[in-house]
Amino acid sequence: MSRIGNKVIVLPAGVEITNNDNVVTVKGPKGELTREFSKDIEIRVEGTEVTLHRPNDSKEMKTIHGTTRALLNNMVVGVSEGFKKQLEMRGVGYRAQLQGNKLVLAVGKSHPDEVEAPEGITFELPNPTNIVISGISKEVVGQTAAYVRSLRSPEPYKGKGIRYVGEYVRLKEGKTGK
Repeated sequence: MSRIGNKVIVLPAGVEITNNDNVVTVKGPKGELTREFSKDIEIRVEGTEVTLHRPNDSKEMKTIHGTTRALLNNMVVGVSEGFKKQLEMRGVGYRAQLQGNKLVLAVGKSHPDEVEAPEGITFELPNPTNIVISGISKEVVGQTAAYVRSLRSPEPYKGKGIRYVGEYVRLKEGKTGK
């Protein structure tokens, strides 16, 4: 079993945590996040450190303990530094553009795909084939990036599509023509 739940969360400067009956609110320079956690896990805030304690060592309690600690740590990192995912588009004529807070994608379909930015998410385009999705919630940033990628996933023969920066797509050989 992982012992990640026992690690102490150290609060950076400018981050405040309030715990009201396991409804935790984290405020920082980038924004504010609120989440309700399991009543079984005790969350203690002491100065600039946050510790989590479980009532027993059952397997279920250990998993909830580790998950709660990871979610709480992601909230702290999100409001202090933020999260971002980078996507790249590969293919002839594949491009993206911003229209207000909408991302408009031309990815080889008969119509452009439009993606509305969820609350707290911002789209940036360093160039027409790169997309940067950023926000304070790791969960929402990841879901938004996965949705944009799903509009045209990389295909295995030519590698065309939308992929994460640094993602490796294994290409298939295809037909030989005999």
